[in-house]
Amino acid sequence: MRNEKGMIIMPIGPIVNALAVFFGGIIGAYLSDKIPERLRVALPLTFGAASMGMGVTLIVKLDSLPPVVLSLIIGSVIGELVQFEKGIEWCANKVKDPIEKIFSSNNTMESKDFMEKFVGIVVLFCASGTGIFGALNEGMTGDPSILLSKSFLDFFTAIIFSTALGYIVLTIALPQVAILLGLFFSAGLILPVVNDALIADFSALGGIIMLVTGFRICGIKAFPVANMLPGLIIVMPISSLWSHFF
Repeated sequence: MRNEKGMIIMPIGPIVNALAVFFGGIIGAYLSDKIPERLRVALPLTFGAASMGMGVTLIVKLDSLPPVVLSLIIGSVIGELVQFEKGIEWCANKVKDPIEKIFSSNNTMESKDFMEKFVGIVVLFCASGTGIFGALNEGMTGDPSILLSKSFLDFFTAIIFSTALGYIVLTIALPQVAILLGLFFSAGLILPVVNDALIADFSALGGIIMLVTGFRICGIKAFPVANMLPGLIIVMPISSLWSHFF
């Protein structure tokens, strides 16, 4: 891929980020017996709190509240109608048993609790505002620094969650790299037609999703976070129309 100056750029950030999740998942699952139970219980709560904190940081950057709220509502309706979260759960159930057999996992987590955490970290790894904007930014400028920084956080997050969920965490690297590469290669079409206000509203909606993801990971409230994701696709068009007419 070439940037706006004609230079060839490689998707370094998306690949490194996915590898961080992959190897973090392997390391955490392998060392799960050696990590005290109190850490395996407490640290996911810490990561949930971190997700909430990052979400709040992104929310306060919004440019216009009405289009963000409207996009969240419409996106949630779309997600509920197509049952996006059910699709993620179905895929997780399909790969869970084969992965555990391959790696001889002894995961004993209850199915409901497992799905709550698994769906939460799928959103955290694959649909965070930082990851999406980082992939778009690298595709346009060739600068992988945002995704490289995110890779460090994802690496340690994958280690902690895989101690509880097992080797299935490493499979998240596959949809993650697909999403980030898709954004990377589409950046040339997206970034030239957006401005700071649209990016701010996009980030704010991503922040809301990260906030409720934190609530879900901590077990406070099981928000259907995956069903909110379509809002990220429509928030920029709605925000643009809102600024044009209002």
